[in-house]
Amino acid sequence: MLLEIRLFGDPVLREKCAPVEHIDDEIRQLIEDLQETMYDADGLGLAAPQVGVPIRMFVYDVRDPELQAGVLINPEIVEADGSIREEEGCLSLPGLTEIVERNESILVRGLDMEGEPVELRLEGLLSRCVQHENDHLDGILFLDRVSPLKRKLLLQKWQKGEN
Repeated sequence: MLLEIRLFGDPVLREKCAPVEHIDDEIRQLIEDLQETMYDADGLGLAAPQVGVPIRMFVYDVRDPELQAGVLINPEIVEADGSIREEEGCLSLPGLTEIVERNESILVRGLDMEGEPVELRLEGLLSRCVQHENDHLDGILFLDRVSPLKRKLLLQKWQKGEN
């Protein structure tokens, strides 16, 4: 089922999300709905708070045949190395993009949809995607990762509907 993607200004996007306590059929259905919504919106990732559910979970698929799509529940970035600046956008801020600095590679731990522990060492676009989605779980948007001047200009553009 397609879910409504919450847009910038919705308070749920600024919440620090609660951990997922039990992975049950309701959570598995939410994962399917998140994936369907992400693909429909042509996104690379989608976090639960972006559809109004403030829990620590997101789906991702960077559309690379070498890299598997997936879900991370209660993710935690435990190592981060390097630095790279590349353009990012967000389904909750459609039409806006900006250069954002992120770690080049990360080690992330979490649970899969069956509740099994996973540990992934990621780099490149998938590393960026996971960092971006993980930020959503702490109420952080990519706008928060750019300079105050760029943030102001992006917000003016957003408010004028020039996106």
